[in-house]
Amino acid sequence: MTRAFRGALALTCLCVVAPVGAAAHQLIVFASVDCEAVTVEAKFSNGNPVQIADVRVLDGQNALITTLPITEDGTLSVPLDSLDYSQGLVIEVDTGSHDNYWILTPDDITRNCQS
Repeated sequence: MTRAFRGALALTCLCVVAPVGAAAHQLIVFASVDCEAVTVEAKFSNGNPVQIADVRVLDGQNALITTLPITEDGTLSVPLDSLDYSQGLVIEVDTGSHDNYWILTPDDITRNCQS
């Protein structure tokens, strides 16, 4: 193998692997609500659950309501009766090096509470 060919091969491998490595750390946040609780799920793009993170719950005006630690399985349940959700909620998950959020509108919340 020539030196030029090895260099080109190494550069090609780097270009293919680099985006995959960066994407492996993307944080995915999902929140759902029923009439009793907001359930938060957080995982990395490789499917591994977030094990250490702060979950901030903010109202629709971005005022902090509470901050809670996520559980080891990457989930958290927050009782709905402990939250003022009249203007919706913003759920932020922060691992210290990655963060993302999910928005629950007032319609999302009331739609899921109708019988």
